[in-house]
Amino acid sequence: MWIVGGGGLVGQFHDAGLLDEIIVQVGSVTLGAGKPLLPRRITSPSLKLTGVQQFGPGFAELRYEVPKGRSA
Repeated sequence: MWIVGGGGLVGQFHDAGLLDEIIVQVGSVTLGAGKPLLPRRITSPSLKLTGVQQFGPGFAELRYEVPKGRSA
C-alpha cells in the first residue's frame, strides 16, 4: 500500500510496525534550516538506505528500508 503523508503519519505507522519502506523526495530549496522531516528519530533498528535517484539539478529521491524486529 502506498500512503502519502507527513512525519506524524510515518511515526504512527512505524510505532505500529506497519512500515516496510520510507521514500523521501527532496528538493534543493527544502535543504537547510527548518522543521525536522519526522517528529522524532526512528533509530531502532536503523533505517537502511536502499536507493538514491537524482531528477535534474535540484531534486532527489531517497529510499529507506525499515527493518523488522524493532525494539519497543
